[in-house]
Amino acid sequence: MKIAYLEDDEVLAEHIGEVLRAAGHECDLFRDGSQLIRRLKRDRFDLILLDWCVPGVTGHQVTIWARANLSERVPILFMTSRSLEADVVTALAAGADDYMIKPIRTSELLARIDALGRRAYPESDADAQSIIEVGRYRINPVSRACFLGETPIELTGREFDLVLLLFQHVGRVLSREHIGGTLWGQPQSAISRTLDTHMSRVRSKLQLKPDNGVRLAPVYGHGYRLEIVPDAPADPRTHGTLQAGHV
Repeated sequence: MKIAYLEDDEVLAEHIGEVLRAAGHECDLFRDGSQLIRRLKRDRFDLILLDWCVPGVTGHQVTIWARANLSERVPILFMTSRSLEADVVTALAAGADDYMIKPIRTSELLARIDALGRRAYPESDADAQSIIEVGRYRINPVSRACFLGETPIELTGREFDLVLLLFQHVGRVLSREHIGGTLWGQPQSAISRTLDTHMSRVRSKLQLKPDNGVRLAPVYGHGYRLEIVPDAPADPRTHGTLQAGHV
């Protein structure tokens, strides 16, 4: 999503901006509300992320302006240190869709942004077709987001590429040569230890175990296979058929 982010704390703004971009979002940073309003008059954003207390026009005033002037109801998420119940009520009454209190947990932030996006923008046919759902997992190749149930999983770029490769070929044996060539552009002999380390991290971060509907199985002398565990409890949205094969 294209996100407009209002924040005057430079350190926090840089950190959150990196988190959003790593998750596949575009992020335009604004230091004061008047600057953001001028931009909203000419450009469209998919979500507005607001601090309340900034110099000049506040995040609360931006919300009031947006709801009065924007033709589309763009999701608005407050991210502020104002924690009184009255503040939350005031922001929501002005038109905010969600409210987070600092300090911010980045995984929760990404989950809330994803939830707001799903509610505000029903997925296009292309996006819906690209999303992979297996067991309790949902993987979006477009936004490069991975979820276990509703919990986002933080992955490095290379880890996400490995997860995507595994889930795109569920039930198939992926040779070490194929994985190494696809992700690193090198033969498996050159990245053998690196590959095993990444597999171990992915297995741990995603909790790849029967309780979650899948199993990551090493295939001796060949590679790895991600398998569905048929009798495991699965997310009701899970669908799809699998065919065994080799790559």
